Amino acid sequence: MGGVSPLSSLDAAREAVSGLLAGGVRFVVVSPGSRSAPLAYALAEAEGRGLLELAVRIDERAAGFTALGAALSSGRPTAVATTSGTAVGNLLPAVMEANHAGVPLLVLSADRPEELHGTGANQTTEQLDIFGEHVRFASSVAAGEPPSSAVSTALNAASGVLEGIPAGPVQLNLCFRDPLVPDGEWEPPSGGSAGRDPRPSFERPVVAAHGGLPPRRTVVLAGHGSGPLAEAFAAAHGLPLLAEPSSNARYGSHAVGPYRLLLDGRPGNRIERVVLFGRPTLSRPVTALLARDSVQTALYHPRTVPWFTEGRRRERLVADLDELSLFAGRGAEGWLDAWLFAGAAAQEAIDRELGAPGAPLTGPGLAQIVWRLARGQLMLGSSNGIRDVDLAAAPAAEPTARVYANRGLSGIDGTVSTAAGLWLGNRTPTDLFLGDLTFLHDAGGLLVGLGEAEPDLRVIVLNDAGGAIFGLLEHGSVGGDPATRPGAASAVERLFGTPHRADLRALAAAYGARHRLVRTPAEAAEALASPRAGGREVIEARVDRTGLRGLHGRIRQAVAAAVGHGG
Repeated sequence: MGGVSPLSSLDAAREAVSGLLAGGVRFVVVSPGSRSAPLAYALAEAEGRGLLELAVRIDERAAGFTALGAALSSGRPTAVATTSGTAVGNLLPAVMEANHAGVPLLVLSADRPEELHGTGANQTTEQLDIFGEHVRFASSVAAGEPPSSAVSTALNAASGVLEGIPAGPVQLNLCFRDPLVPDGEWEPPSGGSAGRDPRPSFERPVVAAHGGLPPRRTVVLAGHGSGPLAEAFAAAHGLPLLAEPSSNARYGSHAVGPYRLLLDGRPGNRIERVVLFGRPTLSRPVTALLARDSVQTALYHPRTVPWFTEGRRRERLVADLDELSLFAGRGAEGWLDAWLFAGAAAQEAIDRELGAPGAPLTGPGLAQIVWRLARGQLMLGSSNGIRDVDLAAAPAAEPTARVYANRGLSGIDGTVSTAAGLWLGNRTPTDLFLGDLTFLHDAGGLLVGLGEAEPDLRVIVLNDAGGAIFGLLEHGSVGGDPATRPGAASAVERLFGTPHRADLRALAAAYGARHRLVRTPAEAAEALASPRAGGREVIEARVDRTGLRGLHGRIRQAVAAAVGHGG
């Protein structure tokens, strides 16, 4: 009896696409290439039937982060397809972020057949396991072999349905043999567009506190990705809520905006217990709080997550909300009021410092404006942007925008592409707040090819002509006063400040995006309050970073004076 005939490259690709559709994939980002052509043709056929949607990006790194953003906003596994060789290597940054953030990103890497490996064939390298431990599953499907089983396993691994394995990226290395094009004349079908999931809601979960809980000086700390459960838990237990911007819990009557400036004095030095939701990533005062020997800590941990290894953190892991309630207790008498009073005084002091008559536009000041006016989706770039929001932005009564940030590894790469992917994932107007170096690092994310869907994306760039965050770290003190230590100051500025003269207006124009320059708080507020015109727009806020270290010092002093020693 004869063996089963091998599949043609196009039939194998069609079977792979059918498996993706069966597993819930509805969005794929494609980078052009020859070896991946069978996959591109099969994906075009599926899009023509209205079964999924494609986006094309010429830069594989941008493609990877675009797919990452679409997975974040849609809540679905999302794929990125590339040709062989260095194209696959360019996906590593997005895969690393997806690994630590638990994002279901599927890498579909095309490859040469086995007989060409080791022969010096062009664009051929060892691609399987190129991502190492950053993927949950990696498999290579030989040319002519059916890929359905590997696709199914990969989707299960990416979606986090396997026991003890959190959601995250996977790699399917699909080998294709010539011919790579369809036989005869080929025309993709034309039909409707893929159905789209409803936009995410901001529904509050319901948390009930146990009766008879002991009074305690507990705080609820909401780190990245904790979600509205943290806010509901704090409200149910009468506890202060200390919420990072990307927690999506920074709202409500228990939220304390400038909490990190209150941790070293009263009421922060009276904390007995911390209930942690999500992953804290932003500030050293929070890290120091969680390390205090005098403070008991518990982490809500209902399922395996990718950002830490069990046994490596000191928090007690709690999977049950009833048990977490018993640990947290209820707010001791006057405890919540002490935090709310101190928080209000601190916020007023910050507002006075940033909003004094004639005060220049600054990073923290712009962060307040962005946070207040953002609607739909807001992405915060790494470095100073997200920290400025954490420092200065007052929590709203209700959430006004779904907040995203690449905090898996907190890199600045791929930020613009991720924000574009957020829009592609659910078609919700999106704002991106980031620094100039973060913007320049991924300026190619603005590129949208002819015929591709153009994101409704406003990119708000805090342009201080360099890396301001390093001036707020130890490196700012190493540089010292240029008048007394010019050599040290020059070295720190060059190596960490990385000054530049990039013309953001010309850069935006090169990519076909609108540009608007703002120089004052009033101009920034007017620009962000204006009705959206759709498409891509770069709002450049030009500021001076030379006085930033002094500004932060004045803010700390103002808050200390306002809060005093009460609490």
